[in-house]
Amino acid sequence: MTMQDNQIAIEAREAPQAVARQRELIAPRLAPLVARLRNVDPRVVVTCARGSSAHAATFAKHLIERGLGLPVASAAPNISSVYGGALRLDGQFFLAISQSGGSNDLIEQAAAARRSGAVTACLVNEVESELAAQCEFVLPMAAGPEFAVPATKTFIASLAALARLVALWSQDRALDDALARLPERLARAAELDWSRMVDAFSRAESLVTIGRGPTLAIAREAALKLKETANLHAEAFSAAEFMHGPVSLVSPLYPILMLTPTDEAASGMRRLAEDLRGKGAALFTTDREDETRNRLPTIAADHPETDAICLIQSFYAMAARLAAARGVDVDRPRHLQKVTRTR
Repeated sequence: MTMQDNQIAIEAREAPQAVARQRELIAPRLAPLVARLRNVDPRVVVTCARGSSAHAATFAKHLIERGLGLPVASAAPNISSVYGGALRLDGQFFLAISQSGGSNDLIEQAAAARRSGAVTACLVNEVESELAAQCEFVLPMAAGPEFAVPATKTFIASLAALARLVALWSQDRALDDALARLPERLARAAELDWSRMVDAFSRAESLVTIGRGPTLAIAREAALKLKETANLHAEAFSAAEFMHGPVSLVSPLYPILMLTPTDEAASGMRRLAEDLRGKGAALFTTDREDETRNRLPTIAADHPETDAICLIQSFYAMAARLAAARGVDVDRPRHLQKVTRTR
């Protein structure tokens, strides 16, 4: 499928080159951070992010909790920016994620965390930003300029950078090797045809995305992009959480996109898919074992974490076509701007 020629499509196609470029640029920054973390040995990791970067933080939570056994919590930035408070983070790891590094609430939270004695790091595309100035360690996304309001290549670069951090910190050679293969796989993922979703999604008033493990972050990002690019309401759930109430929404007129991971969580997702079909759901899945007509094509599995990153690349290609089908100019999304400064 050829993506529509708009800014978001152009930048999404640049993601493989960004991830390849990132490898050399981020390595000198990761080594001293990981050395510090091993020396300090934090008991908890606190993330701080907004928008797509918050979904990247969800991916970091999965990576760190699974790979290092450390609990990961999401900080409420307004504790510092609105209420003037501070978290007791002495000896813990504070990680902020932001494309622009310009949001005031993240900046103030990072400054408070550093004052409290935390090891502070930020993952940013703008390495000269105010957020970067407030953190001890600065990790570059290395995505290059991104002009489209909805983030694409910066989100993918964020996921890759977080995986590099955890691979080095946990000494996970298999993940590191998979990251070396990721740029070429992203390029192939961008060419996969997910257009079978366009008709069902373009007629929908609302829909659900579902993920688990490494794909929960992908489901959340996909739901956000449906809002940003197609003015379409979408809500993301974990596969487990969906059965605690939201399953009552299921109907043939309520499309569901299930982003199936390639790890141990896949079997539970398959059971859920079977149950949802029995309830009449208009279900689309990325499960390679799914034999129904609504299975979306995916590249061959390689590593669960990088497989998940490839799913969002394929989704971005579809999103550009969906926006066109709904008559939305994705280069001028209503009510949105590139840098959102909140407190």
